[in-house]
Parts: sequence; C-alpha cells; structure tokens
Amino acid sequence: MSENTEATAPGDRSMAGEALRPHAEDTFAHELTALAAVDDRPRPERWRLSPWAVATYLLGGTLADGTVVTPKYVGPRRTIEVAVTTLATDRALLLLGVPGTAKTWVSEHLAAAVSGDSTLLVQGTAGTPEEAIRYGWNYARLLADGPSREALVPSPVMRAMAQGMTARVEELTRIPADVQDTLVTILSEKTLPIPELGQEVQAVRGFNLIATANDRDRGVNELSSALRRRFNTVVLPLPATPDEEVDIVARRVAQIGRSLRLPSAPEGLDEIRRVVTVFRELRDGSTADGRTKLKSPSGTLSTAEAISVVTNGLALAAHFGDGVLRPGDVAAGILGAVVRDPAADRVVWQEYLEAVVRERDGWKDFYRACREVGA
Repeated sequence: MSENTEATAPGDRSMAGEALRPHAEDTFAHELTALAAVDDRPRPERWRLSPWAVATYLLGGTLADGTVVTPKYVGPRRTIEVAVTTLATDRALLLLGVPGTAKTWVSEHLAAAVSGDSTLLVQGTAGTPEEAIRYGWNYARLLADGPSREALVPSPVMRAMAQGMTARVEELTRIPADVQDTLVTILSEKTLPIPELGQEVQAVRGFNLIATANDRDRGVNELSSALRRRFNTVVLPLPATPDEEVDIVARRVAQIGRSLRLPSAPEGLDEIRRVVTVFRELRDGSTADGRTKLKSPSGTLSTAEAISVVTNGLALAAHFGDGVLRPGDVAAGILGAVVRDPAADRVVWQEYLEAVVRERDGWKDFYRACREVGA
C-alpha cells in the first residue's frame, strides 16, 4: 500500500491527523490532557477523568489554567450528569431519543473521556450476528488446532470487559431480539461464558456499556424487559430553543468545515438561523409566532440534518460561489431534507413556501431560490 492509503490499526494514532473524521480522543486530545492535569477529584477505577471532569468535557467550561473546553453537547446539564454517574455504577447506559439528537456523538465523547478510547464499537443492524457482541473464531486456526484462546476473535464488548473500558452499541433496537439478549448475562453477571473452552471472561472494574436507540424504532426489535432492566435510560431531547439549535449547528458546521478544509463563512449565521427556523416550524407544525398552523412532512428534520444542509451549502459557496453562504446555497439541501415522500411532502413544502416564506420580510431571495430548485 502507498503511504496515503495505509490503514490505521486500532490504537495507532500516527495517521490521526490525516483522517477525514478523527476519533473524539484524537480531535480533542489537548482538552482531555488539560482536564486530566487539573482534575483532582476522585476517579472511578480505570477512568481517565473524574465524573466532574467528564461532564465538563462534554458541557464545556474554562479551566483554572485558562484552557477553554469547548461544549460537545448543548442541552440540559442534568442530562449529562445523570449519564456520567450511570457509567460510574454497575448499570449500563441507554441513550434514547429521536433521530438527530446527538446520541452517537454523546456516546463517543463519553467513551473518549472515560476510557480514552471510543473505538470499542458494535454497529447495530438487522444483520448484526451474535459474534459481534460475544466473540468469533479465526477459522483457519480453528480447523488447524481446534478451539483455543488463540483461535478466538474477541468482540469489542469482550475486549472492553477484559480491559475495564467502555464499549458502545449503536442502534440497539435494530439488532435482532435474540442477539440483543446476549447482553443480558454480560450486563447482569458481568461475565461472558466461552462454552467451547469451558472458560469465561469476567469484566474487570471500569467496564461499562453505552447503547443508543431511536424513539422512532419502537416496534422494530423491542428490548426485552430483562434487558431493559439492565440499562438506565437517559432521553436526549431536541434543542429547547431556536438559539440553542443555531448554536449547535454553527459549532458542528465549523468543526466539519475545518476537517474538510472549507473556508469559513463569516456571514453564514443568517442562513444557519434560516435553516433552523424552517426545520423547527415544519417539525412543530406551526410558525414561530404561533399564528399559522402547518402540515409536517414525513421526515424528522433533525438538528443533524440541519448540520448536513448547512455544510453542503458551505461547500457550494466555497467551490461555486464567493465563499459567502447565501440562500441559494442552502435551498437545494432544504428541499432534499423536507421532501422525502415525493407526493405528500412536496405538497407540504409548496404550502409552506407560499403561505409562510413568500410573505416573510427578508426572505425574498430564499423564496426565489427554493422556487428555482423545486421547479
């Protein structure tokens, strides 16, 4: 392989600077190091930081030495405090919420702050096998030598148990129910039996697990009552106010833009606020002033989708414009986010354009741009 295409092994940070999206523990390594240096509070065994420092890392603040810790999560402080203290107990943590409420983002940063490694990850899908949570086998060695620890391929959960670290399971409710239930023994007994070898792996102190699930996935693969009891559920809400959501979108767009080496958009805040306003009004089924009732489209119109729309608009402005984010740069992205069902959603969008956007002061350019891309 050439130098530019060589894969980076787990735990090897030498190529982190070239990664399109570095892990949280690499991107914010200076903040984690600064927090560890001033953190004199009690730390649970094998935690890199105290619960107070973990919460500060996620919520932001200024340290005694002047280091500014950027907020990774903008929302209720108590939500993060409950999540962090859950990980300090023997209960696993389930982050629940509608799509786009930063569940994956929060789980990654929690793991980075607690264990210094957010990569012990199981991605849940309808095809996730039991081996992804328990262990698999190197079949060449298995056939040559028979069952042995050397032939066993540990899962991320198994490695976390053995090392006293934090494992992550994304989209838990998308995993088939019988595979989900392999977690019951792990979370209740803190052991992982290996019947083929007559052995078991016992979790060492520091081990815990963070899972995420979408509210809208209820009924896909419901958690059994036995498994649900092993989790403490923390619901991540949508941003409470427009200003809060604008702040979240602006911060993430700036971070993504730096990663993609896009020029900053000094006058882009107006367009970010416009995108957030459109999304919130259609999501809530009412204009911000409460005077006009609206139909809501079939999509979620989440904060994550707003970030995607603005990032795409920033790329358009950088490569095909003058670098300034304008209404025409975000119009196509908004249309794609709103109109998921070509029949029903297009009617919702057209009604919103004519009844709200067309009549709103200062939105004429946006109205024309939306009409052009929707023609």
